[in-house]
Amino acid sequence: MEWVRSGEDLFVRLDPNEEIHTSLQSLADEAGFDAAAITSGIGRTRENKYGYMNEEGVYQHRFLETPSELVSLSGNIARTQEGKAFTHIHCCWSDDDNNVHAGHMFQATVHVVAELHLRILSKAIMTRCPLADMELLGLQFS
Repeated sequence: MEWVRSGEDLFVRLDPNEEIHTSLQSLADEAGFDAAAITSGIGRTRENKYGYMNEEGVYQHRFLETPSELVSLSGNIARTQEGKAFTHIHCCWSDDDNNVHAGHMFQATVHVVAELHLRILSKAIMTRCPLADMELLGLQFS
């Protein structure tokens, strides 16, 4: 991973075999921020685990194993109550037949490259907290 900062903006390049969530969580610690908006992401990834949350608040998982174009990525980074960086990301991929796969991203490993833009929210305090009867950690502002 390499990154450059310009004011409140970070531009990040992730390289082959880097997992996106893990890399961005490490970046939050390395660059020293607690909150950010992930505004865009493109590239080519593999081992893409994604899905959606059903009516009962339980995530349903899908797996797109083959390398696919990362067409769009967005989300945010906050801290848990314990201070750990937490990424919440949604993605859209296109497989080699141009079929679209989209949803909540659980995992994605960079196959060729991923290029992402983050906007640091230096004055925001955002904390991820457990929600009753749901797998999702809710976003709380203070």
